[in-house]
Amino acid sequence: MAPALTAGRTAARLCDLSSDVRAAVLLDAAGAAVAVHGIPKSAARELADLARGLFETVDRAHRDLPGGPPEQVELQVDRGTVYASRTTRWTLAAVARRTALSSLALMDLRAVLGELEGGRPIRRSSSAGEEGAPGPATEQAAASESPVPELGHEGE
Repeated sequence: MAPALTAGRTAARLCDLSSDVRAAVLLDAAGAAVAVHGIPKSAARELADLARGLFETVDRAHRDLPGGPPEQVELQVDRGTVYASRTTRWTLAAVARRTALSSLALMDLRAVLGELEGGRPIRRSSSAGEEGAPGPATEQAAASESPVPELGHEGE
């Protein structure tokens, strides 16, 4: 069994999982940077401040709207996209290529946060074209290859 994901490894885990993510930062509930990956150490504080400020701004804009504050944010910038997702304990923000697919990037953020909070480890699928890669023989086997393990396991 794979070791549990630690907070210190989370930003790197997201960058490893998603080929479109170039940099990531994990903040704790108090807004302090716990892990940063993909940028020079000299820029880590600035990325953490920007991630924290992003949700502070969104929260101010949504304070009078029903449904509570959003758990996810997507921001388009000139040369890329910023995605952020949060739980009550963690905020994970990522800088991605402009061509990143929003639904996949946000799914990766949620999956990594879920793994950090004790959920099942994310499994990466093997390409059917890779030499020696066995194809799933059943729907159940195919579902277990999902990057979000709980998909396909509703009945368990």
